Amino acid sequence: MYLLELFRQRGIKGATVIRGIAGYGSHSMIHTASVLRLSEDLPIVVEVVDEEDAIKSILDEVRKAVKEGLITLEPVTVLYYGNGGSG
Repeated sequence: MYLLELFRQRGIKGATVIRGIAGYGSHSMIHTASVLRLSEDLPIVVEVVDEEDAIKSILDEVRKAVKEGLITLEPVTVLYYGNGGSG
């Protein structure tokens, strides 16, 4: 996925891509996953966590890449960060 690779190349601390099972947008058309077909128009959330300045520095590139959708910038409070290390 282009955005995930962009974030990694720019040194963003973390990014996750989450595919929704159902959703609707500005046209109020509900899109769902179906056993009979693989829907290409299901909602996707790309969540990025880093310092605000780091995220703002790549927003122009993100805007160019996202042809349809919603981009938000939200404050986050990290309560726990487990990196799998011992101790």
